[in-house]
Amino acid sequence: MAILKIYTYPDEVLRRRAEPVEDGGDSAFQELISDMVETMYDAPGIGLAAPQVGVSKRLCVVDITSGEDPGALLVLVNPEITETWEKDTREEGCLSVPGFFYEVTRPSRISVRFQDRHGQPAELLAEGLLARAIQHEIDHLNGVLFVDRLGLVKKELFKRRYRQNLSEAVVS
Repeated sequence: MAILKIYTYPDEVLRRRAEPVEDGGDSAFQELISDMVETMYDAPGIGLAAPQVGVSKRLCVVDITSGEDPGALLVLVNPEITETWEKDTREEGCLSVPGFFYEVTRPSRISVRFQDRHGQPAELLAEGLLARAIQHEIDHLNGVLFVDRLGLVKKELFKRRYRQNLSEAVVS
């Protein structure tokens, strides 16, 4: 297994809609999944989508226990949200937008259909942090970052702070 490079804003790979996984049974795909899981835990994070590691495929891994509960790891291949309920606003951050945290409103309960790492169809009802993490990762598969979900004022504040951080890094 290997720790993969996590691409960060504004890299173009984060803005592309990922391609569906057609055949996830080969050893290279299974190795990618294992590497993504290791990278997520190492970061540390609770979710990671394939585009974040430069692979434009509809694949993400989620573990809201950060590895504390081995049974909590989810591998979602070609995930699709089929239903949503209620809304909730919570702070989010992102491994691809390090150092930035903002309040984001999302459905608090979702139903998601996907294939597991072995291609078996599955469906899951998720709520709370798990629902939020899955939605965040599916956004990545659609080329959407959590900062895209901010209102105009907060989005402009983010861009200004991001440019300021860049200019400070160049000076240092």
